[in-house]
Amino acid sequence: MNNWFTTPADDGNGHTIIVTGRLDVDKFRSRERNNIRIEVTMPYQPAGPLGFPDEATAELLDQATEAMLTELKGKTTAIMTGIYTGASQRNWIFYTFSTEVFGSYLNRALASLPTLPLKIYAENDPDWAEYDEMLDECAPQAPIDD
Repeated sequence: MNNWFTTPADDGNGHTIIVTGRLDVDKFRSRERNNIRIEVTMPYQPAGPLGFPDEATAELLDQATEAMLTELKGKTTAIMTGIYTGASQRNWIFYTFSTEVFGSYLNRALASLPTLPLKIYAENDPDWAEYDEMLDECAPQAPIDD
């Protein structure tokens, strides 16, 4: 996953989560129609008090992530901008132009996996506010030249 970063962060409730964020979104973001943010969430039983998945669940989450990324490759259906893992859930964040088209994509992407207990939330986010907040709080900063 080139052009991505991964870092620990606080979820605001005292839990550590692992944030993986995408950096190469400018082309997709520049299209005004891509203004719907979709959050796909999968709750899981944590392996311990820190709220992270056990090995088998982590493998399933990675398979789902890879399936979603593979189905999107070379397409303009949506773009995955973030993956947040911890506090007993994984959240995949996307921007798209259509919830209907996104739903079809998601079904195709996950068809080979067992049925997952997903929760899906969508809202208009024309300014990509969630993405900018994730970058501000979590993205590595470029070195400052003196």
